[in-house]
Amino acid sequence: MTGSIPSVKLLIGGEFVESTTQDWRDVVNPATQEVLARVPFATAAEVDRAVASAAEAFKTWRKTPIGARARIFLRYQQLIREHMKELAAILTAEQGKTLPDAEGDVFRGLEVVEHAAGIGNLQLGELANNVASGVDTYTLLQPLGVCAGITPFNFPAMIPLWMFPMAIATGNTFVLKPSEQDPMVTMRLCELALEAGVPPGVLNVVHGGPDVVNALCDHPVIKAVSFVGSTRVGTHVYNRASAAGKRVQCMMGAKNHAIVLPDAHKEQSLNAIAGAAFGAAGQRCMALSVVVLVGEAQQWIPDLVAKAKSLKISAGTEPGADLGPLVSCAALDRVSGLIERGVAEGATLELDGRNPQVAGFDKGNFVAPTIFSGVKAEMSIYQEEIFGPVLCVMSAATMDEAIALINANPNGNGTAIFTRSGAAARHFQEEIDIGQVGINVPIPVPVPMFSFTGSRASKLGDLGPYGKQVVQFYTQTKTVTERWFDEDAVGSTVNTTINLK
Repeated sequence: MTGSIPSVKLLIGGEFVESTTQDWRDVVNPATQEVLARVPFATAAEVDRAVASAAEAFKTWRKTPIGARARIFLRYQQLIREHMKELAAILTAEQGKTLPDAEGDVFRGLEVVEHAAGIGNLQLGELANNVASGVDTYTLLQPLGVCAGITPFNFPAMIPLWMFPMAIATGNTFVLKPSEQDPMVTMRLCELALEAGVPPGVLNVVHGGPDVVNALCDHPVIKAVSFVGSTRVGTHVYNRASAAGKRVQCMMGAKNHAIVLPDAHKEQSLNAIAGAAFGAAGQRCMALSVVVLVGEAQQWIPDLVAKAKSLKISAGTEPGADLGPLVSCAALDRVSGLIERGVAEGATLELDGRNPQVAGFDKGNFVAPTIFSGVKAEMSIYQEEIFGPVLCVMSAATMDEAIALINANPNGNGTAIFTRSGAAARHFQEEIDIGQVGINVPIPVPVPMFSFTGSRASKLGDLGPYGKQVVQFYTQTKTVTERWFDEDAVGSTVNTTINLK
């Protein structure tokens, strides 16, 4: 590319290379509309080169001792810590979230890197001794080969770090396609991965849109695909890659609810709800987008509105900002349109966050915290994932009525309850049909020792990203049954049955 605007590179065979494509997109600062870089939509030949590079590297990487792999990730987590401020600044510039939230984005990915460094304790097989006379059976967890990851715009550090560290640590090689909207922090993380010792070809990056996604789904050399993003795209990826014989895991859309019981600690609950609903401008698949107030808690709406009004909206770089802009002009238009539909369909707009005045950033894609009450299940603002700082407030007479409402929603990413009653919390966790449950915790994303366990329409594939489940996803279990005879053993007769004796 010519001119002063830098071009985002591809990573193929350990080298950051300029794409030869004619198809480029701008990476735009959502608070200012400044063009930060141009990102290429890779050609079919470039995708093939990246996959071929990963396939070649797999020949030696799969045989690299597990301790050597682990030490690379020990070094990698150190480098991420050392560059935390730099990574957060890049992320905020291209994605819009506040600097503290950007550091949190990086940190939650860093936790997975730390877990990957312990791969020696995770990729363990099993042994059954003497299952028959002189016979042992054991399992090996062997890498699959070339794997691919497709990541979304809303967590451009955390979600790539969910994927390639665990895939690589288990002995696979990887081709990553980050979001074309904010690929710069992902590329910086890849630079640090190479600095940490990831060998050439083990990690590759291609950029692009639907054509590149389809190429990764179809490529005969790729054995597994991991995806995080919208339900529409995730369903396409799952169906297409599965049809091509690949393992696939897709974490997709959500409509996360919280139940608030009247006995909940009021101030703590309101703080948690406001942070989970409006943090990151609502652009989280685990954002709290629906609150169901039970009984007397329905009187808390004015307090919730006051809490939302106290939040500061500005560019993510500004001190004290609680939420920044939406990622793009298209996202702004979509969220504003859904707010309009909510009003038209009869919901009560308790707090209108449209067109806020943000000093010094009049071109930013800003929507301030927005609250609807009187929301019904048939309304668009309830049916659709808004992916903006919009909170739907619903009411229920009892906790069981609220549980039935949540269980009737097709999505199953996360849910929460706010209460001081252990009995109520126990009943909730047993009866709710959602993959990730918080008790006085508004965004119950598990730590890396466990796995992200979204369910129902929020997930396709039976194994989640990171944690123990992803070790199974990125490995093939090989079962070995062996018998060794003593040197002086007497030969036995021919056995034509299926029994081992």
